[in-house]
This record gives sequence, structure tokens and C-alpha cells, in this order.
Amino acid sequence: MRVIIAAVLTLVLLAAPAAAEKRLALVVGNAAYAHATALANPVNDANRLGTALKEAGFEVMLGLDLTKADFDRTLRDFARKLSSTDVALLFYAGHGLQVGGRNYLVPIDARLETERDLEFEAVRLDFLLAQMELDRDGKTSLVFLDACRDNPLARNLARTMGTRSASLGKGLAQVQSGVGTFIAYSTQPGNVAVDGATSNSPFSDALARHAAAPGKSLNAVMIEVRKDVIKATDGKQVPWDHSALTGEFYFMQASAPAAIATTPPQPQQSAEEVAALTRRMQQLEAEIARRNAEPDPTKALAVKQAETRLADLTREQNRLRQQVFDLQRKGLRETDQRARMDNTRDLHTALREQGRVGREMADLKAEIERLQAPPAAASGEARGAGTGASISVPGLGVDVGGQPPARPAN
Repeated sequence: MRVIIAAVLTLVLLAAPAAAEKRLALVVGNAAYAHATALANPVNDANRLGTALKEAGFEVMLGLDLTKADFDRTLRDFARKLSSTDVALLFYAGHGLQVGGRNYLVPIDARLETERDLEFEAVRLDFLLAQMELDRDGKTSLVFLDACRDNPLARNLARTMGTRSASLGKGLAQVQSGVGTFIAYSTQPGNVAVDGATSNSPFSDALARHAAAPGKSLNAVMIEVRKDVIKATDGKQVPWDHSALTGEFYFMQASAPAAIATTPPQPQQSAEEVAALTRRMQQLEAEIARRNAEPDPTKALAVKQAETRLADLTREQNRLRQQVFDLQRKGLRETDQRARMDNTRDLHTALREQGRVGREMADLKAEIERLQAPPAAASGEARGAGTGASISVPGLGVDVGGQPPARPAN
């Protein structure tokens, strides 16, 4: 009976209107690059996702084919509105690259000829994230990056960097965000995503479709996005995300459940009926316990992704060890003072990158151990009233143990 009462109270609470929250989205699609091959889909991706976000209650700032000056001006306008915003979202489709573990978004007029050009010609992602987190304690920041395409600008830059080009990674680097921030990449860190054979990229297409589904949490949306992209790319591309959210987020709020219908007074239940109901409740609790004991497919996928990334980092660590060894030997043989200084600088860069990769590997190993740890045993009452399992009780009009996602929580 406690389970039934808890379910009924949940429905009543969810029926109360949610307080309106202010949502703001900056949606950027860069395609018409002046000094690189133009991309086919980012403008389409930005337009489609912008429409979906408007339907989800976002004020949308749409930026298409932004030059560096346009990008800076748009970011300033976006940043000025952030302090009064409950949910801030950034979507970027276009070219991006990582150098020394730092990510850059690339305006359409960027000309990257030397490493110094990055700070003047591109937009640092960590700067943008800092703006989204500044003076926004307890609020939600969402970032979606479809910027891992094969980038000719990065190849041009690598030719001018010499041995320092080792710090210019493939795709985008993984970013550790602050509390309340969620970051999603169109593919796993260090990998390249496809632009798409249709009018939208696989990632943006799946994100726009699933974000428009009512009653789906952000976690549920990303699971569906990941499955669709894996299928569309034959497993070559696996969307990746990092979450520091402290609650569930819903793009589309489900319709509030109708008020529970009142029924005419029922005759007093007999002892046999009470006993039958008690047995049924015990069966329901056993079924919920069985469902809770089943493996969590979400965790299994997260472990697989983490193991894949760990294997990539292990190969990178081995490459860096060899590079450090080679540079040390070269430094011992070098007699020219200028060359020795260049070699020392390259060695320090490689050692810093080696340290960063080592720290990321340690974090991934800890995350894998956490995901593979057996769940703590829950009491029968907690399993009945707070799990995601939903079992219908005939004649009562409620789902015991269900949690209808009718109200977004940040």
C-alpha cells in the first residue's frame, strides 16, 4: 500500500505546473570557409536544431557563416544575457581543432598559417565555457559540438609547426567541465566525424529528432542519438558526452497528467480480497527487484566507450614515450646552441602532453572501475517507491514504481 500511495502522490506532484525557466541558445553553423574546403551541412544543421530548440522554449540566437568579427560580436551578445538565464545552450557545427589539448572553433575567414594565428583567428572553447559558467551557480549549461570533421586548416598548420605538430591532435580533445555543465561531441575525443551524405550530419540529424520528443530526459536523448549515429556510420562514429549536471534535464516537457479520476465508493473489501491484494503487491515488489538486478545497458556502453578511449590514449602514450626518448638522444648529440634550444622546447612540450595523457588515462581507469562496481543494495521500500520500473496495477489507474518524466529539473 505504501508503494501505491507513493505512486499516487508522485502523479499529483507532477501535475502541478512547473515554474517557467528562461532558456537561451546560441546556435552556430559555419560552412562557407574562405581558406578551406566548404562544408555541406553546418548551416542546415544549425537551422534545423534552432527550430527544434524554439519549440522547446529556447530563445535562439542563430549565427550562420560567422567571420571572426561576427563570432566575437555574437559571443559578446550571448554572454551578456547569460547571468539572467536558467538554461544556456551552445550548438556549434563547422570546423574545429585541438592543439596541445586545447580546442578551437574556426570562423569562416580564419587563416591558420602559424601556431600564433590560433589566438587571433579562432575562438577558444575554454573561453566560451568560462563565459557560460560565470555567475551562473546552480544553473544549467549545455554544449553540443559537431566540429570534429576532417580539417584541412589543421593540416596546413601542422606543416609549419615542425616537431611541435605532435601537439596538434585529431578531432577535438575531451574537456572537463564545471558543475552544472554538460558537453556532447559528435564523435569520441580524438576521432573525426563525417559531414553526412544527406542535408544534415548524422549527429545533428539525430539530436534534432530526439530532442523534439516530449518527456525524454537529456540522458535518454543522448542514448538514442548515440545509437542512431553508430548505425548511420557503421560504428565508425560514436557520440561522446561529459556530464557534471546535478539533476535531469528535459528539452520538451511532457503534458502534465490529467487529474486522477474519482470513483464511486467501493464496498468494504473482504479479508480474502485484502490477502489477494497483499500477495499481488509482493509479486510487484519482486518483479521490480528483478528488473533492478538486470544489467544497465547504458553503463555497459559507457564502459565500452571509456575502454576504447583508454586504448587510444595508451597508444598515444607509447608514441609520446618514443618521442621523448628520441628528443633526449637528439639533445645529447646536438652541438648547435640554437638547435639545442629548439630541441629542449620540443622536449618540454612532449613531456607536458605525456603528463596530460597520463592524467586522462588515470581518470578513465577510475571511471571504468566506478561503472563496473556492483550497485549498492536498496531496501524493498526504496525499490518500490523510487525506481524507474513501471508496473500497472489493474483497477487502480496508476503505475507502481513509475516515474513519468513530466517535469524538467535542472
